[in-house]
Amino acid sequence: MTGHKVRFLVTWEAVEHEGPGLYDQSYLDYLRSLLSLFPAYGLTAFVVLHQDVWSRYSGGSGAPAWTLEAVGFKLDVVAMEETQAAWLKGVKGGGHVPQERGLWPCGYQKLAAATMSTCFWAGDTFAPKLRVKNQHGEEVSIQTFLQTTFLDMWAVVAKNVGDLPGVLGFEMMNEPHRGYIDLQSFHQFDYNTDLHLGYVPNALQSFALGAGHPTTVGFWTRSFPLPTRRTSQSLLNTSKQTVWREDGPTGGKCLWEMHGVWGWDLRKEEGVVLRESYFKKNPLTGGKFCPPSFTPEHQPDNMVYAPHWYDLKSLFEKAFGDFTVNVQGISRGMFPLMAFYWGQKGARDNFSLQIRNIVEASYRVLGEKPVIIGEAGIPMDMNKGEAFETERWTYQSRMMDAMLTGLEQSLIGFTLWNYNPENDDKLGDDWNGENFSWFSARRGLPAFLLDFHQTATGLDSGARILRSVVRPYPAKTAGIPAKFTYEINSGAFTYAWVVPHSGGIQGGRMEVSVNSPPEFGYPALRSSTTEIFVPSFLATGSEVTVRGLGPLDRHRYDESVQTLFIVSGDQTPGRRIEIEVSLSPALKPVFELNDVWSDWGGHITAAGTVAFAIFAYILMRLLF
Repeated sequence: MTGHKVRFLVTWEAVEHEGPGLYDQSYLDYLRSLLSLFPAYGLTAFVVLHQDVWSRYSGGSGAPAWTLEAVGFKLDVVAMEETQAAWLKGVKGGGHVPQERGLWPCGYQKLAAATMSTCFWAGDTFAPKLRVKNQHGEEVSIQTFLQTTFLDMWAVVAKNVGDLPGVLGFEMMNEPHRGYIDLQSFHQFDYNTDLHLGYVPNALQSFALGAGHPTTVGFWTRSFPLPTRRTSQSLLNTSKQTVWREDGPTGGKCLWEMHGVWGWDLRKEEGVVLRESYFKKNPLTGGKFCPPSFTPEHQPDNMVYAPHWYDLKSLFEKAFGDFTVNVQGISRGMFPLMAFYWGQKGARDNFSLQIRNIVEASYRVLGEKPVIIGEAGIPMDMNKGEAFETERWTYQSRMMDAMLTGLEQSLIGFTLWNYNPENDDKLGDDWNGENFSWFSARRGLPAFLLDFHQTATGLDSGARILRSVVRPYPAKTAGIPAKFTYEINSGAFTYAWVVPHSGGIQGGRMEVSVNSPPEFGYPALRSSTTEIFVPSFLATGSEVTVRGLGPLDRHRYDESVQTLFIVSGDQTPGRRIEIEVSLSPALKPVFELNDVWSDWGGHITAAGTVAFAIFAYILMRLLF
């Protein structure tokens, strides 16, 4: 969550676990009662149908078990794991030891999740032979079955909570995956986009393993400078387990073998691809399946773009220090030395660039649609969980600050991943070894000891790294935001906005930049008051000073509502207002704001001097 917005998670399984059309009304009543409380605490929410790796029965969360059974999978844990159709240890409490850390995302390209996503999005195209009966006894395609039950479930959720004043909207699906759609090769996945860690069977190997054929598969381990490399291989599924139900719609046969995509060569005892370009293009038309972009005719009204951002290096290593890498840039062809950053200043610059790239790319593709980063977070158990023992959270504070700085400077909203009231040091968030919650029950007071008044001293009990999390932000702006920077070590911030032109058209070539927003084509402003959240957590005991206002402008800070009010007396279209806000006395620094020059400047200067002296000496010898 950020500000007063909560990204409220619901899973398909929780709503419709018993079977198609059978909804858990007691759970829906619980959702309604909980969301009804939000306005009383100044909160609003958007409800998201959360999923990862399709379902907890395929190694993640989301869809109910009967969706996998409908496609023909049998819910056999041993078979799923022996065939590498899914990695299930993480949803059974695993994922904490080094050899299991970070394995769960590999589940997206494993047989179960990849098949389910393909059938959901494109079953009519790639699995037309798979017909099933819906809850009304009608025979339909698997795509129609999955999508109809999904949308019907969504309609029930919206009917139960959509009228509540605290519900702003809905996010249809968390992190949807393409499955096998647009798969370029049956013999390897794309190293740049698909995580390779542990056993990584390619698509053909996955088909063969799931059909009960022992198959040799490569094993990938962490490495440097590339994140992983193949270090060994093993023969898997020697017990000849199969994941397909004999009484299922495929009759126990692999769905993709049923469609003639591959076959088993009895003489060579190996799988053989029969239709190499099957998923690369539409097998019915020969053209591409996916449109090139989310073009305007496909964009619903009131659409908000909600991508996610994480620092992949820190997540992969569960570590953070002075050295950070722009993984996004490297994956897009950036020269590696340009992608390396040092120190806290470097981390801020690195994260800011990556997040700004995402935001500006969305503006180029979607136009001026609102953007909110739906997930961004840091692993609290980084650096081998040292902070749990020492209670020194410096690196967590630094990483959170760098990430939030990037989000703030991109002038977008965001929701932090995550708040988990049951988080503890040992189990973390109790899902696939993750530990992202900025709240920990171990550090919290029991509910009966809590005072829920805004100024209660125990209200923050259980929270982590609050100096990094609790920050000023513009809540309402009488204009178009143009710049925001915050310095955690002092509590000072700068905010700039522009008074827009009502109507009209932007002249000249429009630059796609977060710092140069369009100033024309807006409705007339209905207020001249800008409201900035300045938390009492930071401001208590200090004077809030504002500089940069014009002679007709006024300001007032009301700590009781934690809000700085700026009233503009000059609303001339095109006027840019830029204020600098500081606290007196300033806050105590949280950490050192270092960079490559502060840490290594002396060494660099000395090395440069020596190099210049050597060059000069050689040049002199050559000339004289």
